[in-house]
Amino acid sequence: MYEGPVQDLIDELGRLPGIGPKSAQRIAFHLLAAEPADVTRLQEVLQKVKEGVVFCDICGNVSEEPTCRICRDARRDPAVVCVVEEPKDVLAVERTREFRGRYHVLGGALDPLSGVGPDQLRVRELLTRIGRDEITEVIIATDPNTEGEATATYLVRMLRDFPGLNVTRLASGLPMGGDLEFADELTLGRALSGRRAV
Repeated sequence: MYEGPVQDLIDELGRLPGIGPKSAQRIAFHLLAAEPADVTRLQEVLQKVKEGVVFCDICGNVSEEPTCRICRDARRDPAVVCVVEEPKDVLAVERTREFRGRYHVLGGALDPLSGVGPDQLRVRELLTRIGRDEITEVIIATDPNTEGEATATYLVRMLRDFPGLNVTRLASGLPMGGDLEFADELTLGRALSGRRAV
């Protein structure tokens, strides 16, 4: 264990998601060895992010303005909303260049063991949005894990009562270039049940 500010830096870095004790120590010593200008630039960027980035009033995505660029884009289809867990998921879907609708970021997934219920997510905002706007389809694009599946199931139950609303779920299955022998049973089962005509 180190003393004073060095240990404080390691501790703070270790609180970041995906950064374990060894990585935190490695980053801390990298910063100690870095040029002062590099550290200052990092500090300024962190400050700008905290002061200048907000969550979109409509969808919950990150933005520098009250309404994000996707919600402001008139070329996007406002009738189709893709529901994702986090802002990083918006970027993942956008990279496909296949989706031309809008988004709704929940801010996480249901996880009762961690104290995350529907009230901690932006579910109420989604329901309000569907009731207010002329949305015809909601695509549920939560992660294919326990929390994501629980969230998807909950959303399907909540969205059932909206007449004329088409609720879909992203398909899941085998990755391109994958081998059947290495696929787990759940993935292979989903691929079979989600098969389509060719």
